[in-house]
Amino acid sequence: PMSTLPLSLLLLLSMLLEPCTSFSTNPTIRLPQKTQQQTQSQLFLFNFPSGGGGAKAPTSTANRDSAAINAIKSALQKPRNPKCPLVECEFPALAALNKLGDGSLRSATEAEDANIAFASKLCSKVGSPFGPKVNLVVSSSASRSFLDKVQKKVKGASICSVKDLASASVSGTSVFLTPSSKADYQEARKLAEGGCPTVIVNALFKDQKSVPESATMAYFLKPLTYNSQVAGFLVRSYPSQWTVLDAQSAVLGTFTDAEILVPKTNTPDLRASVRLVQKSADEKAIRARSMQ
Repeated sequence: PMSTLPLSLLLLLSMLLEPCTSFSTNPTIRLPQKTQQQTQSQLFLFNFPSGGGGAKAPTSTANRDSAAINAIKSALQKPRNPKCPLVECEFPALAALNKLGDGSLRSATEAEDANIAFASKLCSKVGSPFGPKVNLVVSSSASRSFLDKVQKKVKGASICSVKDLASASVSGTSVFLTPSSKADYQEARKLAEGGCPTVIVNALFKDQKSVPESATMAYFLKPLTYNSQVAGFLVRSYPSQWTVLDAQSAVLGTFTDAEILVPKTNTPDLRASVRLVQKSADEKAIRARSMQ
């Protein structure tokens, strides 16, 4: 009878009889219970350890802001193209990543406030009362309430709209906060190509022509998801290379600008980074399963 078989043989039979999922288009890899509990909440940006070397996943908003500002300062001092001091940074404004795409007014307001808070820090670091002038430029499509909020929260910078630039004489460093229209990007490029250091913070509605290939991506942070979990990151902290990290901040691969940027743009092609993260996550899941 089945009940009299040795325990080891019963275990072997149960494994052989388990339904096969190897040929599924989206195979489900079962993880140990402990691993499932650890990954359930990883839709947050700062649930991960920091990495070693030049590339690190941020451990807090302050940590991310500090890394981004240092990278921007490095890029302003020595941009990729000295004739075009146009610098860009791009990262999730909120730690709760699911809020960025939920479409709610509350989340949109939180993201708006977070971007303004970063811009305020940035302006205080790239300029000083005795140093170069800093201009904080809001989108030509920005509402009056948004402009009022910026004027209230950002100190030490000259604040204006893109619509005011045509009639103004601009000098010093200009920080474009969440530009979103063709006119915004044209004015940022015009200033940079005229020799004025220009920074784009978290561009919105950006297409491949919005920011030219001559620009410098100073700081870039993109959480990479797999099976509805944050499984790694693509990080760029200038002048370091673009680096792919797993969820434990181990380096999976690095890329130069020439290798990762979509031709004629300042936008990275994420496909190779996603493949590295997926492969790493699958290998870890298989190892975890084999240890059960």
